[in-house]
Amino acid sequence: MFHLLYIFAFTILAFLAVGNLIRSMMMLGIDSQRSYGNGRQNRRYVTPHPELLDDAGNLSKEPYLVMRSISVEDARERLDALFNASPGGQDDPSEETR
Repeated sequence: MFHLLYIFAFTILAFLAVGNLIRSMMMLGIDSQRSYGNGRQNRRYVTPHPELLDDAGNLSKEPYLVMRSISVEDARERLDALFNASPGGQDDPSEETR
């Protein structure tokens, strides 16, 4: 008897949760299409992220990310050089630490 009561209660909770999810998604869609302003200004003004601005506050025209492929050995050599140049790095690459 209690099993049926639990199944019935959780079924009702599941329907309420899904209904709330659908209602939230609809409201989010409506809010994202709404333009805020004083009525005279219908265009949206979006503030760019601060990392996209240069020192003067203008949008940067430079590429944001430049990647080039390097070999695994070259990457390992560069990482070893960075590690050895760090304050806690090894002075002699042939020296082994335990």
